Amino acid sequence: MNMISPMVAVSAIVLLAGLGSVPARAAVHTEVVEYKDGDTNLEGYLAYDESVHGPRPGILVVHEWNGLGDYVKGRARQLAELGYVAFAIDVYGKGVRPKTMEESSKEAAIYKNDRPLMRRRAAAGLAILTKNPLVDTKRIAAIGYCFGGGVALEIARSGADIAGVVSFHGNLDSANPADAKKIRAKVLVLQGSEDPVAPREVVSSFQKEMDDARVDWYMTTYGNTVHGFTNPANGTDSSKGAAYNEESDRRSWQAMRDFFYEIFARH
Repeated sequence: MNMISPMVAVSAIVLLAGLGSVPARAAVHTEVVEYKDGDTNLEGYLAYDESVHGPRPGILVVHEWNGLGDYVKGRARQLAELGYVAFAIDVYGKGVRPKTMEESSKEAAIYKNDRPLMRRRAAAGLAILTKNPLVDTKRIAAIGYCFGGGVALEIARSGADIAGVVSFHGNLDSANPADAKKIRAKVLVLQGSEDPVAPREVVSSFQKEMDDARVDWYMTTYGNTVHGFTNPANGTDSSKGAAYNEESDRRSWQAMRDFFYEIFARH
């Protein structure tokens, strides 16, 4: 297993050096934010700690293939507790929340097969985050889970002027690998070694794509781990191809925190 060296102590420093003084108990404010992509109504979820003063880094959070729901909202609140402004975007549109695997697959396919549309929906959410007066616009990153991990990578491939992107067990394929040359952000990919959604040939193609474009990227692979390893709702039966792994969940969250320290501490 290719692990990032622990930086627990260093990560704690970011709360003081990068975000300002954060009290022991966060006062997290959340709200629904309505916005648009053209004529399409979207409904995102904003979370931030009201007790943190001054601009702070902003994190765009992209949902799984079942749309904006409780899981990704919980991740946004966790980020707010760390002192960030987190905005969980809505790629699908207001009220579009698939209930079954079949519905989720059908909805996700719309955007996987239309990358310009996917990027436009992501850009609409990024614009909302960037305009928030609590956000330091020089310190913005995007993260995503599964389908959302692929969206986060597409944000990078679009050439968005952000500091970094993190993909958790995301889709790694690209409709146009040459777009990687537009990437300005640092890239962190967190994958399970046995993820059927990203088999070895897909992983290899992604690595070549990043290397050919000279992207500042790295990947951490968690052994004995399948798809969807950060979400407890997936259960623990790895034979299904998607299952929660408590250790990989914890380690990947810490890897993200270390990555944020690296990309934000210089500003």
